[in-house]
Amino acid sequence: MTARRRARRHWVRRLLGLIVMVLLGWLVWVAATWPDVRALATQPPTTTAFIERYQERERAAGRTPRAEWRWVPYGTISLHLKRAVLVAEDIGFYHHHGFAPGNMRVAMTEALEERKIPRGASTITQQLAKNLWLTPSRSPLRKAREGVLTWQLERALSKRRILELYLNVVEFGPGVYGAEAAGRRYFGKPAAELDEDEAAQLAAALPKPRAWHPGVKTPSYRRYVENIRRRMDRAELPGKLLQ
Repeated sequence: MTARRRARRHWVRRLLGLIVMVLLGWLVWVAATWPDVRALATQPPTTTAFIERYQERERAAGRTPRAEWRWVPYGTISLHLKRAVLVAEDIGFYHHHGFAPGNMRVAMTEALEERKIPRGASTITQQLAKNLWLTPSRSPLRKAREGVLTWQLERALSKRRILELYLNVVEFGPGVYGAEAAGRRYFGKPAAELDEDEAAQLAAALPKPRAWHPGVKTPSYRRYVENIRRRMDRAELPGKLLQ
């Protein structure tokens, strides 16, 4: 073996060793910073990735970062809002285990039938993982983390708890997080008192809350509100599942 070949192998081994060390270090960091999913079974989150990102944007713009957010128990959230959110975001929520490949097909069908009205293809559990801990990025690494967290949420929590968490942390308007803050901000009432039309307006805000929310007169938003109301009327969701 020539001296040049021995030197080349030496540097290849060193490079591979460095890559392995970096990978191991990254895995240790991921494990150390990984969210405690099981803790959510008994206690609400103290903040979310999306709330923190909103506050960072406000500070960067020279404004006081005041997010409207108030946690309330599942039983004090209107049945109408639960129904509206499920038909708008994840009608099969009670029948899947966190992942629903068919959601994309359903979303595309509805988009064609309803003048390209958007609807999320991700499940509520996937959206909860993203809101709590992740970024809006669509990178493969971020999607992989979302997949693992979704699997953990479904294993650690009941469907009722997952929906309770989602309704309490999701953004319903610029800086407005959760059903209680949204009900008081837009309708001057608690989440428990929201009626069907108000619920549909809030559910319609979920695809893009900074542009669509109650009070907005955009034709596309108004059409989406009307479509959600029609879906609510024809959806078969037993009331006992939502109580």
